[in-house]
Amino acid sequence: MEKELPQALEDNALMLKVKAGELSLLGLLFERYHKALYGFFYRLTSGQQELSEDLVQTVFMRMLHYRHTFEGKGKFASWMYHMARNVLADEYRKQKKQGYRDELEKAENNMALSEVPDDREEELQLLEKAMRHLSPEKRELLEMSKFQELPYRTIGDILGCSEGNVKVKVFRAVQELKSVYHQLEKEVGYDG
Repeated sequence: MEKELPQALEDNALMLKVKAGELSLLGLLFERYHKALYGFFYRLTSGQQELSEDLVQTVFMRMLHYRHTFEGKGKFASWMYHMARNVLADEYRKQKKQGYRDELEKAENNMALSEVPDDREEELQLLEKAMRHLSPEKRELLEMSKFQELPYRTIGDILGCSEGNVKVKVFRAVQELKSVYHQLEKEVGYDG
């Protein structure tokens, strides 16, 4: 925990300087966080590389535009992921208007049929399919807690709820994921 605190303070100090007009310092924050944000978006968009890259850029553009809202009281990462969630929600609304998600799902199904995976790849594909059966909120929770490895307290800050509430929500999301995974396993007759 001692290592995490100086990083957070340093991130906050950098963002406060960006807020004060030292815009070039946003590049340092980009270097620290662009890979984590990319992974966050990549998994939540079912592996769409270009879209994930675009969303990362959008987050940093919004951070620049809304820098005046950063107060430096909480963790920088909480503020950033809150912004990332809003960017993703905007993208989902945009895609829904365009009917994009239906076409994307068809393309993914066609790709899945054309590949002959080994057992490990099949397990991963089944897990990804199970993740897509969860609500966006539960996928996001699992992404933040399991893939981004954010502490429950930080997730609570991002979602505006208590650490205990996050633990319960993550537990329920994991239980639902297990249930969906096992159901899909039965449907495809996978032995594991």
